[in-house]
Amino acid sequence: MLKALADKYERKEFLDGDPSWFMHQVEGDTNRELLAFIASSLSYGSRRQFMPKIQFILDASHGDVTHWLLSGRYRYDIPDDGQCFYRLYSRHHMHNFLRALAEMVREYGSIKAYITPLSRQIGGGGESALTAIKTITAWFAEHGSVGVIPKDTTSSCKRLCMFLRWMVRDHSPVDLGLWADIIDKRTLIIPLDTHVMQEANRLGLIHTHTTSMATALKLTDKLRETFPDDPLKGDFALFGVGISE
Repeated sequence: MLKALADKYERKEFLDGDPSWFMHQVEGDTNRELLAFIASSLSYGSRRQFMPKIQFILDASHGDVTHWLLSGRYRYDIPDDGQCFYRLYSRHHMHNFLRALAEMVREYGSIKAYITPLSRQIGGGGESALTAIKTITAWFAEHGSVGVIPKDTTSSCKRLCMFLRWMVRDHSPVDLGLWADIIDKRTLIIPLDTHVMQEANRLGLIHTHTTSMATALKLTDKLRETFPDDPLKGDFALFGVGISE
């Protein structure tokens, strides 16, 4: 059933109404990477509410997210005035998040370039998704950005896991595979939210209701039994279970 659902839903049509759609609307690997990172960071709550916020970023940057960040144009489009940007994110949170991201791109050229050497220092060969998440959270914690990116990997880091799925999985009509050469997709971690956890419990894949990194790793291990070379293909299956019910 999992294999059938994964095949059914991992199609180009999946992009319609999904935040992964945005990264396919810009040109250039760095622009795709950056818009994917921002889009994943905003992807919580109601799609009807957060999708327009991502569209705002796409429109404000005119598709050139790299220039938008490095030129400092984001400061004018999202002023640091403390007003609400989206739900728990104030404009101050977004301003600090984009500033820290711009500093990373200015210093390293891209998120991928930042990840590649440092992930090896932190945890082994640059092949682990968990190591990449630790590397990303460390940067934002050390550069004064709190609230948008988790400060560590205690939580499930759902949106970072989703971003890595987009970046690492190759040969997919949905995911980009831009980082397939630096992270092994077998190490990817399921983006765990309430919906995925509910469906996984209903199928008997896990038996807990705690959305933590430990739970995400356990569920990923179960999916790896069905999809040993590509466990996050199971992400499409769990999405499909809810839709098909």
